[in-house]
Amino acid sequence: MKEKDSSSGVYDGMALIADPIHSYALFTVPGESGPARKTEKDLIDSPWLQRLRRIYQLQSARWVYPAAEHTRFQHSLGTMHVAGEFARHLYPSLKDVCPDTPSKNYVEELLRLAGLLHDVGHGPFGHFFDEHYLSAWGLTHEDIGRRIIVKKLGATIAQIARGPSGSFARGETLDPRQVAYLIKMPEAGGGEKQPRWLQWLRQLFSGIYTVDNLDYVQRDAYMTGFSLDMVDVPRLRYYTFFTKDGLTLHQSGISALRRFLNARLNLYSNVYFHRTTRALDLHLQEIFSETLRLLYPQSPLKNLDAYLGCDEWSLFSEVQGWLSVKDPRRRKLALEWQKIHARKLKWKMSFATEISVDS
Repeated sequence: MKEKDSSSGVYDGMALIADPIHSYALFTVPGESGPARKTEKDLIDSPWLQRLRRIYQLQSARWVYPAAEHTRFQHSLGTMHVAGEFARHLYPSLKDVCPDTPSKNYVEELLRLAGLLHDVGHGPFGHFFDEHYLSAWGLTHEDIGRRIIVKKLGATIAQIARGPSGSFARGETLDPRQVAYLIKMPEAGGGEKQPRWLQWLRQLFSGIYTVDNLDYVQRDAYMTGFSLDMVDVPRLRYYTFFTKDGLTLHQSGISALRRFLNARLNLYSNVYFHRTTRALDLHLQEIFSETLRLLYPQSPLKNLDAYLGCDEWSLFSEVQGWLSVKDPRRRKLALEWQKIHARKLKWKMSFATEISVDS
């Protein structure tokens, strides 16, 4: 067998990511032939995506499950892969119900980029950051993400002209606002009406099973050591299609959906709401808002450049420095953070009960 040299066009413009959940995931890179255009690699290597390496996927459960050190960055790559697989499968039925749908390659890349960027607005400790800091400004991480996508990554997105399956149709250009829309629909009256095909695609980011939770359920289970035997994403994807009513699941896929929902429920019971995880969350709740207000006194939307440095590494480093300051307020907060890092639990479960939801 002859070894192909680097000039071969077979793999030009494509590369592989090795992943424990999806085995291998394709992504686009600059090619040796054709015009110089931006690719997925430009977004992946951008400071905004690389920042997610410093934000852990599990806010406090990683102190309970030692192997659960995975980050929002890994999850974002996985979500991009899942989104691409759904796009390729769903395109024929989407085109049937929405004849004005753009080309298959455009739709695939649009969904992939929305998957890649759906968590770009997250702050340290993920959803905890939303609840105990961003809420003071009336914001969520999706609001921050939309602004980052349009204002900071929009120029790069608009210069991407192909996905893993090939180039877009002539005249097609990615719109960063469409990527942002898939992540979070604007408030009523806050944006122009989107075409129906785009509204239908948004259901892949906001339904019972999404390209987001289809990755994180598998990833969180794997990294915490839980069995994945019950999750059958290929079957669930196969029996998903579009009708005039939107995203639809064939009855033959209901068993796969049920298994997925049970797996997700088990993660909530055993990981996200583990008694030690909850104890850590309660301790964090006492100090998180005050700490973040001292570090970031302004709304993130007023200074996105400063938000680029808002991650868990910088948070831990800054708070560690407060141990040696004279300000008693900061020093007290630093001591509480030190207890959390040392897993010196302040809260204990005194009792537990189950409440039936049956009628």
